[in-house]
Amino acid sequence: MKLEKLLTRSSERMHTDIDWLNSRHSFSFGGHYDPQRMGFGPLRVVNDDIVAPGGGFPPHPHRDMEIISIVLDGQLQHKDSLGNGRVIQTGDIQYMSAGSGVTHSEFNPSAEHPVHFMQIWIQPNAHGLEPRYADQALVGAADDSWSLILSPDGRAGSMAIRQDVELRSVRLSEGTRIRHQTTSAERGLWVFVIEGEVAVAEERLSAGDSLALSGYAVLEFENVGTAAAKIMVFDLKV
Repeated sequence: MKLEKLLTRSSERMHTDIDWLNSRHSFSFGGHYDPQRMGFGPLRVVNDDIVAPGGGFPPHPHRDMEIISIVLDGQLQHKDSLGNGRVIQTGDIQYMSAGSGVTHSEFNPSAEHPVHFMQIWIQPNAHGLEPRYADQALVGAADDSWSLILSPDGRAGSMAIRQDVELRSVRLSEGTRIRHQTTSAERGLWVFVIEGEVAVAEERLSAGDSLALSGYAVLEFENVGTAAAKIMVFDLKV
């Protein structure tokens, strides 16, 4: 497969800014549309959301989408038509497979502090499946080691989802390096920097930047900033 890469800077992300929501969209979302940014393989949405105290998304429907929320800071309250109700905390991951249809709401339960979370949508491998829900603390790993967060089989304590997608994250210490090797250069890799600065594939990325890669069997990341860096890597079919 030919080597291809597409860099999107944080400032190039689409932006929603209303009284209770400040959201940056790596791909087309809601009223923001760019035909060249409709996703990467089955990865359809990556939103970097900050919700003000007491703000949130009122009940709304979904179907045939794998929806994952990762809380970076604060609390996020979830309620759905399946009867699930839970407040997830900093460091938690929440998974809802909308399947044949589900209605849910998401709110910041705090009256004082905003909540910062990543919301990820992945197209499932089949339609009309029975909806399901799960949440858990993120799988912990020592600094400079990969944590497997999402996988199709739930191995190593990861959240099992209905698609051939693996999501890994790492907190990389200043001046250190780490490699990721995919099972095949036919797969795609989508990199997102949560915080810090890293060098990868001859590019220098900062917080909010993303890099879509095809044809790369191995990636080497180096923390080139002055503090720890946090990154996510999606490994998927494209």
